[in-house]
Amino acid sequence: MIEPSPRKLAGIALILLLIVLWAAFVASLAPVVGKWPVLVQAPYYLFTGVVWVFPLRPLLRWIERGSEPVRSARRDGPRSGQPPA
Repeated sequence: MIEPSPRKLAGIALILLLIVLWAAFVASLAPVVGKWPVLVQAPYYLFTGVVWVFPLRPLLRWIERGSEPVRSARRDGPRSGQPPA
């Protein structure tokens, strides 16, 4: 069995922390939002229920980058011994 990298473990912890902090933030606004009409609350909760996903994309990229070998920045540069065109 392969051990998960420390980067993946840290990433999982950050994801869980993000979810907990976002949920606490949304719940802290519940007394204010609860006074709104239901037709206004629904889009608010729909928005806040989806928007927390957007910070996950760069976080997931960061997590996965740790398991890939580092690639050279050069792609189609000069070949061995050939002068640039």
